[in-house]
Amino acid sequence: MKTIKAGIIGGSGYTGSELIRLLVHHPEVEIDFVFSTTRVGKPIVEAQPDLLGISTLEFAGKMNPDVDVVFLCLGHGHSSAFLKAHPFSGSTKIIDLSNEFRLKDDANFQGREFIYGLPELHKEKIRSAKHIANPGCFATAIQLALLPLAKAKKLQSTVHVNAITGSTGAGVKPSATTHFSWRNNNSSWYKPFTHQHLGEIGESLESLQHDKAKLLFMPQRGNFTRGIFATAYTTYEGSVEQAKALYQSFYVDAPFTQVSANEVHLKQVVNTNQCHIHLHKHEDQLLVTSAIDNLLKGASGQAVQNMNLIFELEESIGLQLKGSYF
Repeated sequence: MKTIKAGIIGGSGYTGSELIRLLVHHPEVEIDFVFSTTRVGKPIVEAQPDLLGISTLEFAGKMNPDVDVVFLCLGHGHSSAFLKAHPFSGSTKIIDLSNEFRLKDDANFQGREFIYGLPELHKEKIRSAKHIANPGCFATAIQLALLPLAKAKKLQSTVHVNAITGSTGAGVKPSATTHFSWRNNNSSWYKPFTHQHLGEIGESLESLQHDKAKLLFMPQRGNFTRGIFATAYTTYEGSVEQAKALYQSFYVDAPFTQVSANEVHLKQVVNTNQCHIHLHKHEDQLLVTSAIDNLLKGASGQAVQNMNLIFELEESIGLQLKGSYF
Protein backbone atom coordinates (compact mmCIF):
# COMPACT_ATOMS: atom_id res chain seq x y z
CA MET A 1 0.00 0.00 0.00
CA LYS A 2 1.26 3.48 -0.87
CA THR A 3 2.03 5.97 1.86
CA ILE A 4 -1.06 7.84 3.05
CA LYS A 5 -0.76 11.58 2.54
CA ALA A 6 -2.48 13.43 5.36
CA GLY A 7 -3.47 17.06 5.85
CA ILE A 8 -4.25 18.74 9.16
CA ILE A 9 -6.43 21.82 9.50
CA GLY A 10 -5.85 23.57 12.81
CA GLY A 11 -2.43 22.32 13.83
CA SER A 12 -1.69 24.64 16.74
CA GLY A 13 -4.47 23.55 19.13
CA TYR A 14 -4.34 20.59 21.47
CA THR A 15 -5.97 18.04 19.14
CA GLY A 16 -3.96 19.19 16.12
CA SER A 17 -0.76 19.05 18.14
CA GLU A 18 -1.48 15.51 19.27
CA LEU A 19 -2.29 14.47 15.70
CA ILE A 20 1.06 15.74 14.49
CA ARG A 21 2.82 13.91 17.33
CA LEU A 22 1.09 10.66 16.34
CA LEU A 23 1.38 10.99 12.58
CA VAL A 24 5.09 11.92 12.41
CA HIS A 25 5.76 8.48 13.92
CA HIS A 26 3.09 6.56 11.96
CA PRO A 27 4.86 4.12 9.59
CA GLU A 28 2.21 4.39 6.85
CA VAL A 29 1.59 8.16 6.86
CA GLU A 30 3.31 11.25 5.51
CA ILE A 31 2.03 14.65 6.66
CA ASP A 32 1.43 16.56 3.44
CA PHE A 33 0.53 19.88 5.07
CA VAL A 34 -0.52 21.50 8.33
CA PHE A 35 -2.69 24.42 7.31
CA SER A 36 -2.68 27.74 9.13
CA THR A 37 -3.86 31.26 8.30
CA THR A 38 -1.77 32.98 10.98
CA ARG A 39 1.53 31.04 11.07
CA VAL A 40 2.31 30.50 7.37
CA GLY A 41 5.96 29.60 6.81
CA LYS A 42 6.78 29.32 10.49
CA PRO A 43 8.28 26.09 11.86
CA ILE A 44 5.78 23.92 13.67
CA VAL A 45 8.23 23.56 16.55
CA GLU A 46 7.55 27.22 17.42
CA ALA A 47 4.01 26.20 18.38
CA GLN A 48 4.95 22.71 19.53
CA PRO A 49 8.45 22.68 20.99
CA ASP A 50 8.12 19.01 21.94
CA LEU A 51 8.71 18.27 18.21
CA LEU A 52 12.18 19.82 18.28
CA GLY A 53 14.57 17.37 16.62
CA ILE A 54 11.63 15.26 15.42
CA SER A 55 9.96 17.35 12.72
CA THR A 56 11.06 20.13 10.35
CA LEU A 57 7.53 20.80 9.12
CA GLU A 58 6.35 24.35 8.55
CA PHE A 59 2.80 25.67 8.68
CA ALA A 60 1.36 25.93 5.18
CA GLY A 61 -0.87 28.61 3.71
CA LYS A 62 -2.11 26.32 0.93
CA MET A 63 -3.75 22.92 0.93
CA ASN A 64 -3.53 19.94 -1.38
CA PRO A 65 -7.19 19.26 -2.35
CA ASP A 66 -6.25 15.73 -3.46
CA VAL A 67 -4.72 14.65 -0.16
CA ASP A 68 -5.72 11.12 0.91
CA VAL A 69 -7.13 12.16 4.28
CA VAL A 70 -7.71 15.48 5.99
CA PHE A 71 -8.25 15.96 9.72
CA LEU A 72 -10.37 18.94 10.74
CA CYS A 73 -9.18 20.16 14.16
CA LEU A 74 -11.23 23.33 14.23
CA GLY A 75 -13.36 24.82 16.97
CA HIS A 76 -16.90 23.59 17.26
CA GLY A 77 -19.12 25.16 14.62
CA HIS A 78 -16.36 25.93 12.12
CA SER A 79 -15.95 22.71 10.10
CA SER A 80 -18.93 23.15 7.79
CA ALA A 81 -17.94 26.73 6.94
CA PHE A 82 -14.38 25.59 6.25
CA LEU A 83 -15.51 22.80 3.92
CA LYS A 84 -17.78 25.20 2.03
CA ALA A 85 -14.88 27.58 1.48
CA HIS A 86 -12.23 24.92 0.82
CA PRO A 87 -13.50 21.94 -1.21
CA PHE A 88 -11.51 18.70 -1.34
CA SER A 89 -11.55 16.04 -4.03
CA GLY A 90 -14.15 13.28 -4.01
CA SER A 91 -11.46 10.76 -3.05
CA THR A 92 -10.27 12.64 0.04
CA LYS A 93 -11.37 11.11 3.32
CA ILE A 94 -12.46 13.65 5.94
CA ILE A 95 -12.16 13.03 9.69
CA ASP A 96 -13.80 15.83 11.65
CA LEU A 97 -12.94 16.25 15.33
CA SER A 98 -15.64 18.83 16.07
CA ASN A 99 -19.25 18.20 17.08
CA GLU A 100 -20.86 19.28 13.81
CA PHE A 101 -21.59 15.94 12.14
CA ARG A 102 -22.00 13.53 15.06
CA LEU A 103 -25.80 13.42 15.31
CA LYS A 104 -27.94 11.59 12.75
CA ASP A 105 -29.69 14.78 11.66
CA ASP A 106 -26.33 16.42 10.91
CA ALA A 107 -24.50 13.45 9.38
CA ASN A 108 -25.08 14.42 5.74
CA PHE A 109 -23.30 17.53 4.50
CA GLN A 110 -22.73 18.58 0.87
CA GLY A 111 -23.49 15.05 -0.27
CA ARG A 112 -21.01 13.56 2.20
CA GLU A 113 -22.19 11.02 4.76
CA PHE A 114 -20.32 11.18 8.05
CA ILE A 115 -20.18 7.93 10.02
CA TYR A 116 -20.03 8.22 13.80
CA GLY A 117 -16.48 7.11 14.55
CA LEU A 118 -16.62 5.04 17.72
CA PRO A 119 -14.79 1.86 16.63
CA GLU A 120 -16.14 -0.24 19.50
CA LEU A 121 -19.64 0.40 18.14
CA HIS A 122 -19.32 0.97 14.38
CA LYS A 123 -16.11 -0.76 13.31
CA GLU A 124 -17.50 -2.31 10.13
CA LYS A 125 -19.25 0.90 9.07
CA ILE A 126 -16.01 2.80 9.64
CA ARG A 127 -14.05 0.35 7.45
CA SER A 128 -16.26 1.23 4.48
CA ALA A 129 -16.73 4.92 5.32
CA LYS A 130 -15.36 7.91 3.44
CA HIS A 131 -15.97 10.49 6.17
CA ILE A 132 -15.89 10.26 9.95
CA ALA A 133 -17.43 12.31 12.74
CA ASN A 134 -15.02 11.69 15.60
CA PRO A 135 -16.80 11.28 18.98
CA GLY A 136 -16.51 13.74 21.84
CA CYS A 137 -14.21 12.98 24.76
CA PHE A 138 -16.86 12.72 27.49
CA ALA A 139 -19.05 10.84 25.02
CA THR A 140 -16.32 8.27 24.40
CA ALA A 141 -15.66 7.58 28.08
CA ILE A 142 -19.36 7.33 28.95
CA GLN A 143 -20.39 5.25 25.95
CA LEU A 144 -17.62 2.73 26.52
CA ALA A 145 -18.84 2.44 30.12
CA LEU A 146 -22.44 1.74 29.05
CA LEU A 147 -22.55 0.11 25.60
CA PRO A 148 -22.44 -3.51 26.84
CA LEU A 149 -25.38 -2.85 29.17
CA ALA A 150 -27.34 -1.23 26.35
CA LYS A 151 -26.63 -4.18 24.04
CA ALA A 152 -27.99 -6.52 26.73
CA LYS A 153 -31.06 -4.26 27.24
CA LYS A 154 -30.01 -3.68 30.86
CA LEU A 155 -30.34 0.11 31.02
CA GLN A 156 -33.88 0.09 32.36
CA SER A 157 -33.32 2.45 35.30
CA THR A 158 -31.86 5.94 35.51
CA VAL A 159 -28.09 6.02 34.93
CA HIS A 160 -26.18 8.45 37.13
CA VAL A 161 -22.91 9.61 35.58
CA ASN A 162 -20.17 11.70 37.15
CA ALA A 163 -17.08 12.50 35.07
CA ILE A 164 -14.14 14.79 35.68
CA THR A 165 -11.88 16.12 32.93
CA GLY A 166 -8.52 17.82 32.77
CA SER A 167 -7.97 21.41 31.68
CA THR A 168 -7.01 20.45 28.11
CA GLY A 169 -10.65 19.48 27.58
CA ALA A 170 -11.45 23.19 27.36
CA GLY A 171 -9.11 23.81 24.43
CA VAL A 172 -5.89 25.76 24.05
CA LYS A 173 -7.44 29.24 24.21
CA PRO A 174 -7.30 30.49 27.82
CA SER A 175 -10.50 31.19 29.69
CA ALA A 176 -11.51 32.17 33.21
CA THR A 177 -11.75 28.52 34.30
CA THR A 178 -8.58 27.19 32.64
CA HIS A 179 -5.77 29.46 33.79
CA PHE A 180 -3.44 28.01 36.42
CA SER A 181 -4.30 30.20 39.40
CA TRP A 182 -8.00 29.30 39.11
CA ARG A 183 -7.67 25.63 38.18
CA ASN A 184 -4.92 24.65 40.60
CA ASN A 185 -6.17 23.21 43.93
CA ASN A 186 -9.73 23.63 42.68
CA SER A 187 -12.63 21.70 41.15
CA SER A 188 -16.12 22.61 39.97
CA TRP A 189 -19.04 21.31 37.94
CA TYR A 190 -20.40 22.82 34.73
CA LYS A 191 -23.32 22.25 32.37
CA PRO A 192 -25.09 19.93 34.85
CA PHE A 193 -27.54 17.55 33.13
CA THR A 194 -27.28 19.48 29.82
CA HIS A 195 -23.81 18.76 28.41
CA GLN A 196 -23.65 18.78 24.61
CA HIS A 197 -22.29 15.22 24.42
CA LEU A 198 -25.54 13.78 25.77
CA GLY A 199 -27.07 13.80 22.28
CA GLU A 200 -24.49 11.49 20.70
CA ILE A 201 -24.44 9.25 23.78
CA GLY A 202 -28.22 8.90 23.65
CA GLU A 203 -28.26 8.00 19.96
CA SER A 204 -25.63 5.29 20.42
CA LEU A 205 -27.33 3.71 23.42
CA GLU A 206 -30.72 3.81 21.71
CA SER A 207 -29.28 2.11 18.61
CA LEU A 208 -28.43 -0.91 20.77
CA GLN A 209 -31.22 -0.95 23.31
CA HIS A 210 -33.95 0.38 20.96
CA ASP A 211 -35.37 2.70 23.58
CA LYS A 212 -34.03 5.72 25.39
CA ALA A 213 -32.02 5.36 28.58
CA LYS A 214 -32.31 8.22 31.07
CA LEU A 215 -28.88 9.66 31.88
CA LEU A 216 -28.22 12.20 34.62
CA PHE A 217 -24.76 13.52 33.80
CA MET A 218 -22.66 15.77 36.04
CA PRO A 219 -19.48 16.98 34.26
CA GLN A 220 -16.68 18.37 36.40
CA ARG A 221 -13.45 20.29 35.89
CA GLY A 222 -10.37 18.82 37.53
CA ASN A 223 -7.12 20.44 38.65
CA PHE A 224 -5.01 18.28 36.33
CA THR A 225 -4.10 18.54 32.66
CA ARG A 226 -5.17 15.39 30.83
CA GLY A 227 -7.65 12.58 31.22
CA ILE A 228 -11.27 11.78 31.96
CA PHE A 229 -12.31 9.68 34.94
CA ALA A 230 -15.98 8.68 34.67
CA THR A 231 -18.22 6.72 37.02
CA ALA A 232 -21.70 5.51 36.10
CA TYR A 233 -24.09 3.53 38.24
CA THR A 234 -27.52 2.04 37.68
CA THR A 235 -29.73 -0.78 38.91
CA TYR A 236 -28.50 -4.19 37.75
CA GLU A 237 -30.09 -7.50 38.67
CA GLY A 238 -27.24 -9.84 37.80
CA SER A 239 -23.99 -10.59 39.61
CA VAL A 240 -20.78 -8.67 39.04
CA GLU A 241 -19.31 -11.84 37.50
CA GLN A 242 -22.13 -11.85 34.93
CA ALA A 243 -21.51 -8.18 34.22
CA LYS A 244 -17.79 -8.81 33.69
CA ALA A 245 -18.58 -11.60 31.24
CA LEU A 246 -20.92 -9.25 29.40
CA TYR A 247 -18.24 -6.58 29.06
CA GLN A 248 -15.45 -8.96 28.14
CA SER A 249 -17.60 -10.46 25.40
CA PHE A 250 -18.60 -7.06 24.02
CA TYR A 251 -14.98 -5.82 23.88
CA VAL A 252 -13.32 -9.05 22.77
CA ASP A 253 -12.25 -7.47 19.45
CA ALA A 254 -11.55 -3.99 20.83
CA PRO A 255 -7.74 -3.60 21.14
CA PHE A 256 -7.95 -0.35 23.11
CA THR A 257 -10.74 -1.10 25.59
CA GLN A 258 -9.72 -3.27 28.53
CA VAL A 259 -11.86 -4.63 31.36
CA SER A 260 -9.71 -4.55 34.49
CA ALA A 261 -10.07 -6.90 37.44
CA ASN A 262 -8.65 -4.14 39.64
CA GLU A 263 -9.76 -0.58 40.31
CA VAL A 264 -8.57 1.82 37.63
CA HIS A 265 -7.13 5.32 37.77
CA LEU A 266 -6.10 8.02 35.32
CA LYS A 267 -2.34 7.39 35.25
CA GLN A 268 -2.98 4.03 33.59
CA VAL A 269 -4.35 5.67 30.45
CA VAL A 270 -2.92 9.20 30.20
CA ASN A 271 -0.78 9.52 27.03
CA THR A 272 -2.35 6.36 25.57
CA ASN A 273 -5.27 5.46 23.31
CA GLN A 274 -6.61 3.07 25.93
CA CYS A 275 -9.89 2.97 27.81
CA HIS A 276 -9.76 1.00 31.06
CA ILE A 277 -13.01 -0.16 32.62
CA HIS A 278 -13.76 -1.60 36.06
CA LEU A 279 -17.00 -3.06 37.42
CA HIS A 280 -18.20 -3.06 41.03
CA LYS A 281 -21.52 -4.24 42.49
CA HIS A 282 -23.08 -2.80 45.65
CA GLU A 283 -26.48 -4.19 46.61
CA ASP A 284 -28.59 -3.69 43.46
CA GLN A 285 -26.31 -1.03 41.93
CA LEU A 286 -23.66 -1.72 39.28
CA LEU A 287 -20.85 0.83 39.30
CA VAL A 288 -18.91 1.16 36.04
CA THR A 289 -15.69 3.16 36.02
CA SER A 290 -14.00 4.19 32.78
CA ALA A 291 -10.81 6.18 32.25
CA ILE A 292 -9.38 7.65 29.05
CA ASP A 293 -6.99 10.35 27.86
CA ASN A 294 -9.30 13.07 26.55
CA LEU A 295 -6.81 14.15 23.86
CA LEU A 296 -6.03 10.64 22.59
CA LYS A 297 -8.82 8.08 22.92
CA GLY A 298 -11.13 11.08 23.38
CA ALA A 299 -9.89 12.89 20.25
CA SER A 300 -6.71 12.55 18.16
CA GLY A 301 -5.83 8.94 18.98
CA GLN A 302 -9.32 7.80 18.10
CA ALA A 303 -9.10 9.84 14.87
CA VAL A 304 -5.94 7.92 13.90
CA GLN A 305 -7.65 4.66 14.91
CA ASN A 306 -10.48 5.55 12.52
CA MET A 307 -8.00 6.42 9.77
CA ASN A 308 -6.33 3.02 10.22
CA LEU A 309 -9.68 1.27 9.79
CA ILE A 310 -10.66 3.30 6.70
CA PHE A 311 -7.36 2.54 4.97
CA GLU A 312 -7.44 -1.16 5.91
CA LEU A 313 -4.45 -0.94 8.21
CA GLU A 314 -3.93 -2.76 11.49
CA GLU A 315 -6.24 -0.89 13.88
CA SER A 316 -3.57 -0.23 16.49
CA ILE A 317 -0.70 0.80 14.19
CA GLY A 318 0.92 4.03 15.32
CA LEU A 319 -1.00 3.93 18.58
CA GLN A 320 0.96 1.52 20.74
CA LEU A 321 1.59 4.05 23.48
CA LYS A 322 2.44 3.27 27.08
CA GLY A 323 1.20 5.54 29.83
CA SER A 324 3.58 7.33 32.20
CA TYR A 325 2.61 5.46 35.34
CA PHE A 326 5.03 7.23 37.69
